[in-house]
Amino acid sequence: QVQLVESGGGFVQAGGSLRLSCAASGRPFSNYAMGWFRQAPGKEREFVATINWSGGRTSYADSVKGRFTISRDNDKNTVYLQMNSLEPEDTAVYYCAADRAGAIRTNSNAYTYWGQGTQVTVSS
Repeated sequence: QVQLVESGGGFVQAGGSLRLSCAASGRPFSNYAMGWFRQAPGKEREFVATINWSGGRTSYADSVKGRFTISRDNDKNTVYLQMNSLEPEDTAVYYCAADRAGAIRTNSNAYTYWGQGTQVTVSS
């Protein structure tokens, strides 16, 4: 089992920045690929970013490319999502997820473990 706890969400004005963190415990964190997903009210959960087990490969949704950066610190068992130039359309609950396969994955069905989510609200 892997337990995931997100933090860092909050309220920010458009153009601002937030950094989300996801702390993992349980099985060796460095074996897992990690992903960030988000779900806005009335919408389906969507892919945001993913990073492979080593941190050497990443992938982003087109809507966040160039504004968001995913990274990980395997010594701290933590994955981060740096979000810059936030827009009201980024408002959602953000979830981190772990995939035991280790490779980057954009499909939420590939992820085995999920956190509880953290709310991000961007005002215009």
